[in-house]
Amino acid sequence: MYWNVEKETMDRPSLAKLQIELLRRTVERAARSPYYQKVFQKEGLSPASIRTLDDLRRFSFITKDTLREQYPYGFLATPKDEIVRLHSSSGTTGRPTVVFHTANDINEWTELLARCMYMVGVRKHDVFQNMMGYGLFTGGLGFHYGGERIGALVIPAGAGNTKRQIMLMTEFHTTVIHIIPSYALHFIKTLEEMKIDPKRDLHLRIAFLGAEPHSEATRKRIEEGLGINGYNSYGLSEMCGPGVAFECQEKQGMHVWEDGYILEVIDPKTREPVKDGDEGELVFTSLTREGMPLLRYCTRDVAVVYPEPCACGRTHRKISRIKGRTDDMMIVKGVNMYPIQIEKTLMAISGVGSNFQIILDTKEDNDHMIVKVEVLNDLFTGNLQQLNDLKKRITNELHTELLVTPEVELVEPNALPRSEGKAVRVIDKRDKWGD
Repeated sequence: MYWNVEKETMDRPSLAKLQIELLRRTVERAARSPYYQKVFQKEGLSPASIRTLDDLRRFSFITKDTLREQYPYGFLATPKDEIVRLHSSSGTTGRPTVVFHTANDINEWTELLARCMYMVGVRKHDVFQNMMGYGLFTGGLGFHYGGERIGALVIPAGAGNTKRQIMLMTEFHTTVIHIIPSYALHFIKTLEEMKIDPKRDLHLRIAFLGAEPHSEATRKRIEEGLGINGYNSYGLSEMCGPGVAFECQEKQGMHVWEDGYILEVIDPKTREPVKDGDEGELVFTSLTREGMPLLRYCTRDVAVVYPEPCACGRTHRKISRIKGRTDDMMIVKGVNMYPIQIEKTLMAISGVGSNFQIILDTKEDNDHMIVKVEVLNDLFTGNLQQLNDLKKRITNELHTELLVTPEVELVEPNALPRSEGKAVRVIDKRDKWGD
């Protein structure tokens, strides 16, 4: 169970032995999927190929593009009638990434989230207000189930609607929240405007901060503003969602639950492993997944493994905050998106020119996106109503594609800078990530 400290404090040899056993089972399950069946046959691999953890390196890396190429069922390792849920994320080509879960996958994921939440002090007597989006996004449902597993009273508030969130907190004496860091800062400002002192008028004590990278300075502002302890979490839908790694009460890095995942850190250029303490790309192998086990999934997330043991006594290794990404994915208000999604949307609209630029900034403690769009010359010199109609259409269609509403600025042809090489589409002026 999630409160079983013995599982969290296994000595490294015992943990390695468990990982080898689980890895063999994972390879056996993976071999039932169309993708791995073909790859294993071609490369002469099987569960017997795993004798030590180093043997995992005999298996090929996979990426998000690999998952897209196998959409929708190429990685499905169980009969479809054993799948009880799917989660999905948008893709750069319009083809999403889909992740399948069996009932046992959901149970294992729930256990991991309950372990994370229990580790930092959530108990049965708590009231947990989940202020994250539900649906295909994994963050909301993952924490929801984890809170219920502990036995806390869970309020599935969802995202936004700040005044309603405050009403729920005051009426039901919310003690724990799950919130996007940028929204937490906005939330604090709203409380100030309403002359509500969270330390006096609310009952909050713990906040889980996730869905977007944030700095230690941001964490401290949230903690001071709400009078709570804030904890960083890490996850990705390809592994399960949140719950892959989580801070303990020491707040000195996030423990990766190594009885559920094998972590590798590689040089993103050479694809060779880096030593603990060196920055590299995180690569994960799932160990308990049934519906869609994945081997050596390259996350594009860059972090460091801390070589020192944790003062909390847990033996599972720790990673730093995510330092950045090796690709061009943007995270805006907790939503993953790519410049090509914006390009695809703009280029389908009549009257739009050939160039655009995305500017990301921080406005009132929140992410703010501006999309500058060149328009055709005859339209730019036309009447104002035509320009207003075009601006409104672009805004609506970008919102439909991205689930975030950007500010759209229309500019005349050739107003935006050109480059002889790769176009500079994104200018990120936000507060930088890191410690």
